[in-house]
Amino acid sequence: MKTKMSTWLVLGLGLLLSQGLGAQQTPDQIPDAPSATRPIPPPEQPSSRPDADEAGTPDNSAPDANGDAGSSSSHDLPRTPSDTAPASDQTPPPPMPPVKTVPPGSVPAEPDNNGLYKLPPVTTNFVIVPVTVKDGDGRMVNGLRPRDFTVLENGQRQTLKFFTSDPAQLSAAIIIDLGMPDVGVKKVQATLSALQGAFSQFDEIAIYTYSTKVGRQSDFTGVGKQLTAVMNQIKTYSGESNGPPVTDGPLGPQGPIINGMPIDAPVTPVSTPPRVAHVLNDAMLMAARDLSKQPRERRKIIFIISDGRELGSTASYQDTLKVLLTQNITVYGVGVEGAAIPIYDRLQRIHLPKSRALLGYSDILPKYVSATGGGTVYAELTSADIERAYAAAIGEARNQYTLGYNTKGIGGYRQIEVRVHRPNLKVYAKDGYYPLPTAR
Repeated sequence: MKTKMSTWLVLGLGLLLSQGLGAQQTPDQIPDAPSATRPIPPPEQPSSRPDADEAGTPDNSAPDANGDAGSSSSHDLPRTPSDTAPASDQTPPPPMPPVKTVPPGSVPAEPDNNGLYKLPPVTTNFVIVPVTVKDGDGRMVNGLRPRDFTVLENGQRQTLKFFTSDPAQLSAAIIIDLGMPDVGVKKVQATLSALQGAFSQFDEIAIYTYSTKVGRQSDFTGVGKQLTAVMNQIKTYSGESNGPPVTDGPLGPQGPIINGMPIDAPVTPVSTPPRVAHVLNDAMLMAARDLSKQPRERRKIIFIISDGRELGSTASYQDTLKVLLTQNITVYGVGVEGAAIPIYDRLQRIHLPKSRALLGYSDILPKYVSATGGGTVYAELTSADIERAYAAAIGEARNQYTLGYNTKGIGGYRQIEVRVHRPNLKVYAKDGYYPLPTAR
């Protein structure tokens, strides 16, 4: 009995062992034990569906709440026009038409400053008046305002539309008289470096010389090597011989004389001194015509160094002055030699008609200066005084007040008077102008 029970007990244990071994996991599926040197790997993420990885959108084929699988039908989701219309039927919107006009009020208007400090457009009825104001000691007066000036044209007060006291760029025509005695020409030649130094690098300068005829030595150019070369060339020129011409005596032009009778000719020759011309008017006219071609924004001046004699010019004083006033050109003069006498600037009041046929005009230089508003003639004797006159005259020309107004005046000469409402001041401005012809 005991033997049977032992046998059944062994069989039962064997059956239990076989069932337990069958239920055990394979070695590959048993996780490793934690290690102190290797970190625990993170749990493996569930793999994405291929359709979600490729299209980037969720899969709509999953079963719905009713257990039905598959994508939504056409009546389940709304459709847009792009889903229903083919690609070829999508036409772009028409382009905007070009804008040719600006709608009113879309651009702000420019501020109104009464026209002051703003150069108006070029018109034939706009008048510019350069003005120099000096005190009783001959020094320039600065700091004046538009309200300090009154401009009259033919006696009628004008409304200022432009005013400035800013320094101006110059277009200067320099005229050098080579018809003076040689000693005077040499004195002027020694000062030409100082004359060039009186101008700035923003100015334009042309050089003219005259005696019996006018010569243009250089066209308008800036201060530099070209101008220096022209000045150096002028330093080599000579003036007239000193003293009156010899017409008789042992040193005269006739042949040898014995006992008052010429040896080579039976008739005593008549010696007439050569007629020497001093074409100051012609030089002024050539310079004025060249200045008329320069930009309107520049201040135009003629700077003449001369003894003031005029004889034999083709152009008259009146015709030349008309061109100067029409083109708004101011004349500044440095008188040397005969023009350096203290009362030379008052010679325009003296009339010597009988002597002008032979000697010409000696008072014409201050007339040009006074009529165009250049002030007085700088009458200087020494080279140092001439150099100081250069700096003073160019400084005045650059730092003038500039007044401008519109006028209805047309036709002939228009007279101008400029007044300053300050006591003991002297005003230098042009006497008038000739309007430009009306454009057709």
